[in-house]
Amino acid sequence: MLIPLADIPRWYAERKPRDTIAVSHGDDAITWDQLERNANRRARAFAERGVKPGDFVAIGLPNSNAFYETTFAVWKCGATPTSLSWRLPRGEAAAVLEILRPALVVGGEADWNAPNRLPPDFSPQGFSDAPLANPVARYWKAMTSGGSTGRPKVILDHGPAVIETTASPGLEIQTGTSLLNPGPLYHNAPFILSHFALFTGGRVTGMVKFDAEETLRLIEKNGVQWVNFVPTMMHRIWALPEQVRSAYDLSSLKTVFHMAAPMPPWLKEKWIEWLGPERIWELYGGTERQGACIINGVEWMAHKGSVGKIGETARLRIIGEDGNDVAPGETGEIYFLPNEGAGSTYHYLGAEPKRRPDGWESLGDIGRLDAEGYLYLGDRLADMVLRGGANIYPAEIEAAVTEHPDVRSCVVVGLPDPEFGQRVHAILELNAGAQPQAVADGMAAFLADRLSRYKHPESFEVVAASPRDDSGKVRRTLLRDERASWLKEGRAFRIVPSRPQAKAG
Repeated sequence: MLIPLADIPRWYAERKPRDTIAVSHGDDAITWDQLERNANRRARAFAERGVKPGDFVAIGLPNSNAFYETTFAVWKCGATPTSLSWRLPRGEAAAVLEILRPALVVGGEADWNAPNRLPPDFSPQGFSDAPLANPVARYWKAMTSGGSTGRPKVILDHGPAVIETTASPGLEIQTGTSLLNPGPLYHNAPFILSHFALFTGGRVTGMVKFDAEETLRLIEKNGVQWVNFVPTMMHRIWALPEQVRSAYDLSSLKTVFHMAAPMPPWLKEKWIEWLGPERIWELYGGTERQGACIINGVEWMAHKGSVGKIGETARLRIIGEDGNDVAPGETGEIYFLPNEGAGSTYHYLGAEPKRRPDGWESLGDIGRLDAEGYLYLGDRLADMVLRGGANIYPAEIEAAVTEHPDVRSCVVVGLPDPEFGQRVHAILELNAGAQPQAVADGMAAFLADRLSRYKHPESFEVVAASPRDDSGKVRRTLLRDERASWLKEGRAFRIVPSRPQAKAG
């Protein structure tokens, strides 16, 4: 049955036992009935602040039950939610809000200077919790993206705010699925997937912030069946002592997806060995929904390194620099075209798509297809390091470096070099107690059987916190340009030179 997203909480509140939990974060849990009533109160409070059908509402809240009360309240107003990191600095927030022009901002920082804002701890007192009736929002979500350059844009999903409650949304999410969300809800995948679980009457166990062992404990405690990680999270779980990983019962877990960032093949193999290939899945695609590839662990073992084949809703091409399709095995830029045509799934606010005259679109990624149609990714074109005429892909180096037992996280960028044009620079977060110079000095030997010499990092920078955000994403261009400017200005930052220096080869 097709129903508005606004009516989802009431739909399940009327059909499930009254004490059935819909969402929980830590010890804070709400039932379907509480979600419905709290969302109705919020919706009336938002309407009193001027929110009308067709408006946008920006949500700057951390992961919490209140976040879901707010999204359903926005849909009950007939409006479209946009989720932002509540920690966005003033300048970035201002740039997004200028593009979006929301009727209301819920949460965020006080210095965002939003003209109409409710504080993060807002509680709708004195408003009725009775059901509401409003027009269905034309766009069910509008997510933001900074892209590789940091210039913000808003991606309006062309799906209306309705759902077929009897249909599975795909991705192995079944009706009534118990889902764990370890990722920040201001990113597209955690936002979509956790809401999909609710749309189909499942339970969402949310994490305010990712913690490796706590993830395993929650899977066991709540009988979690489905979880989506980014590779950084999987790396941190795998880095737990074996006796810790094996102490928890994960038998309820049927599906582990990963997406949003490149997966080191060695790490994927470890997870397949641990949980079995039938439970490990990967998705590659953009928020824009022009197309997506999916692969499970069984297929992956036969096509190691692949992100799968294009799904049934779109087509895929690999196009070379001459504008023509390349042969299988050759590398080029990845282009998608939805079956319903260009622009059928989304449109941008604040940007223009990279679209060819024939309608095919690119997200800026490069890759190759094998003879069977399986896609293998390179890096984004803007992220490649060009060293002495050789194209070097940061993701390949990052995957190798993160195998090092002292490395917690790694991002690779190209810095200016007078001889080779660019040199490979690795930004490292190390495990507690690791010695930066010892890690740098030993890295060449560690990478000897993993990478060609010309791909070895030539300098290392040690940082106190992960250079990746909570979702495992990295703004590589921003990191690269920032460090290049520091070098130009003669500013000091903590570079640990590798010895011996890697040579071109």
